[in-house]
Amino acid sequence: MMTIRAVAWDVDGTLVDSEPLHHHALIAACGNWNVDISDIPEDSFRGVHMKDVWKALQPRMPASATWNEWDRANDDYYVRHRHVLKPMPLAIDTVKALDEAGITQICVSNAGRVILDANIDALGLADVMQFTLSLDDVAKGKPDPESYATGVARLKLRPDQTAAVEDSATGRRAARAAGLVVIAYDLGCGRLADADYVTNDLSRILSLLAAHRPEKKRGAGGA
Repeated sequence: MMTIRAVAWDVDGTLVDSEPLHHHALIAACGNWNVDISDIPEDSFRGVHMKDVWKALQPRMPASATWNEWDRANDDYYVRHRHVLKPMPLAIDTVKALDEAGITQICVSNAGRVILDANIDALGLADVMQFTLSLDDVAKGKPDPESYATGVARLKLRPDQTAAVEDSATGRRAARAAGLVVIAYDLGCGRLADADYVTNDLSRILSLLAAHRPEKKRGAGGA
């Protein structure tokens, strides 16, 4: 019998290839104050929530720029251009397969509510997810375990009955601290000490869940 009863999905970089749009939104938002951040690599803020992005960029911003105005500008650009978003390979097929198998699914994101809703809308997954948790729904974002602990509590499951699928170390730290089974979605597919399983193929998740046993050792690799 399958011991995993739910999957908690990270969204950015796991379900949706959003890093390019996030980067363009940051460039556009900063451009409103004539600040050029084109020298910053696209993946510099992978898995980092927006308040920490703001803290990193604030030294470049003029004194007239405020967090609220900058965050709104970023959100507005992202939402207007959400039609360019593409799912990660096999993400939609995997979500549908899990749904057909009776696995409850939720999203646990480090993005704010506006961005998370835009992502789910672009993917067309609102009807599949039982609920979604954004950075706005918790006091502390990842790597703090609060978001995952909140999700498990709402599901009325034990942490070890829920698997988190994460592409970032920040997210894996949060899921690990909350006690969830951790599946790393890593295109390099190496061995990761902070994950129970590692895969570069989302379609393997259902078989990983089926094979999972509570005594499974941490850090196992996978193809």
